[in-house]
Amino acid sequence: MALRAGARLLGLLLVAGAAGLPPDARAQVYCCDGEDGRQICADVLPRQCYGKAYRILSPQGSVLEEVGAPLTREQMLQKRDDERRKRLEQDKLRAEKLRERALLETYRNLEDIDRIEARAVADVEADLVKARKLESDLLLEKERLDREKEFYATAPMPDDLARAVSDNLQEIIAQRTVIDSKKDLIKAIHERYAADREAYKVIMERREALLRR
Repeated sequence: MALRAGARLLGLLLVAGAAGLPPDARAQVYCCDGEDGRQICADVLPRQCYGKAYRILSPQGSVLEEVGAPLTREQMLQKRDDERRKRLEQDKLRAEKLRERALLETYRNLEDIDRIEARAVADVEADLVKARKLESDLLLEKERLDREKEFYATAPMPDDLARAVSDNLQEIIAQRTVIDSKKDLIKAIHERYAADREAYKVIMERREALLRR
């Protein structure tokens, strides 16, 4: 009975709207389900529909749009979390695609990675050889200065000798810093190309798997 009454009410509203309302106003009807399960309809959103899901109907009774109920605070927070998680996943996927494209544009094959890595390491090792040679020269200079200092064990050291000793020590420290940085750079190069090699293998294996399908 309640559903039939709601349907009759909707029919009356549609007829009345078509007969007496301006074209814009009678273009649609708003309906929702009341607390007792009956359908409530009007040419504007009924007060009883506030805070509920409702439907927008055409004058012929077909559903034009379904509008969901306003989200609760918990639902809004959950929606925000879901959207944030989705954005992070999309960003991760985009970054992976960019990295994959960069790898394929940089390397023709795995052997290409080996060659480029070897060349990069060789360049740094050449600098490392020079740095170690300079350190060796500085250490020889230190030995010479130490022998000269022995003459002043019981007398004040000349200013120029004191400056030379201090400068030599600072240069040795600086050169050892350079050597350590070159060693770290070689290690970083190996790590970088090892990561590129593994990523390139994954790309090739995935492509081969797709071709076998």
